[in-house]
Amino acid sequence: MTETAVYAAGGVVWRVIEGKLRILLIHRTKYRDLTLPKGKVDPGETLAETAVREIREETGIRVALGVPVGVSRYRMPNGRTKIVHYWAAEATDAAVRTSSFVPNKEVAAIEWVSLKKARKRLSYPVDIEILDEFCRIVDEGALPTFPIVVLRHAKARSREDWEGSDTARPLTTRGRRQAQAIVGPLLAFGVRRVISSPAERCVRTATPIAQAIGQRVQFAESISQDAWEDGRADARSVIGQRVRSRKPVVLASHGPVLPDILHELALATGTMSGSYLGSASALEPAAFSVVHVPVEHPGAGIVAIETHEPQV
Repeated sequence: MTETAVYAAGGVVWRVIEGKLRILLIHRTKYRDLTLPKGKVDPGETLAETAVREIREETGIRVALGVPVGVSRYRMPNGRTKIVHYWAAEATDAAVRTSSFVPNKEVAAIEWVSLKKARKRLSYPVDIEILDEFCRIVDEGALPTFPIVVLRHAKARSREDWEGSDTARPLTTRGRRQAQAIVGPLLAFGVRRVISSPAERCVRTATPIAQAIGQRVQFAESISQDAWEDGRADARSVIGQRVRSRKPVVLASHGPVLPDILHELALATGTMSGSYLGSASALEPAAFSVVHVPVEHPGAGIVAIETHEPQV
C-alpha cells in the first residue's frame, strides 16, 4: 500500500432466489446513489478483513469471501486516489435470515436485483466494471467456489540456533505474533478445517485459527518437511481428499513442500501449469495463498489464486 492512496474493500454479495441469481445493491443515504457494499480499511486490518466487516456493517449480512472480482481505482474530490478491492461473497440463507440490517444514516435501503437490472442501476462506471468481471465468472459456471488455503508456517527458530530435532523447532516471538495475526484474514475466507504438518512450527502456526473456528488441528505427516526430505511426501493424497470434500480448508506446511502442494492442486483440478504456481508457492513465513476452486465442477480448473503477505 502507498501512503497517498486510500484503500478500501467490499464485495459483490450474491444469492440464488427461486433459482435466479441476485446481487445486493445498497442505497446510500448521503449520496442518494446505488452502489456495491464497501468501505475504507481500518488501522491494522487486511483488505480481506475489511471487505467482510464492511459488508456486514452496510448490509447486516455475515459473509465469507469467494473469488476476487477486481480492483477499482478513481480520483476522490480531495485529489487522492481511492483503490477498492472486491470479492464475490455468497449470502447464505442462514446469513440472510439473521441479517441485522436496519435503515441508518449511511445506508437507507438494501435491494436484491438481477445482474441485468444491477448493470442499469449502479451509479458509477467503476462499479459496473466490477460487476462485469463477476458476470464473466458466472458465465463460466465458476460460482460458487470453495477455498483451499496453502499456508507457510510462521517465523521459526533457525536450524543453526536450535539444538533439538528439526521437527521440534519452535516459533520465534515474531512467529507467535504472526500466527495470531493471520486468524482474521483466514476467517474472512470462511475456513472450516485446519490440516498441518506435525512439525511444531506448523502446528503452532495453525493452532490459533483452529481455536478460532472451534476445531482441532489435524496432522498430515505426508506434507511435512521430514517426509519431503526423505522422499516420503504425498501431497497428492491430501489434495485429492480436500478437492473431493469441497470444503474450505487451511493446509499448513513448509516452504520446500509448497510447490508440490500447488502442483498437485493444479493436477487435481485440471488446471494448466504456469508461472503463477511458482508465485503462489514462493511464500514468506506466515504468508498464504488462497486457491479458489468451483464447487460444482472442481475439474474445470482453478478460478483464481490470491496471495496474502504477513502483516507482522
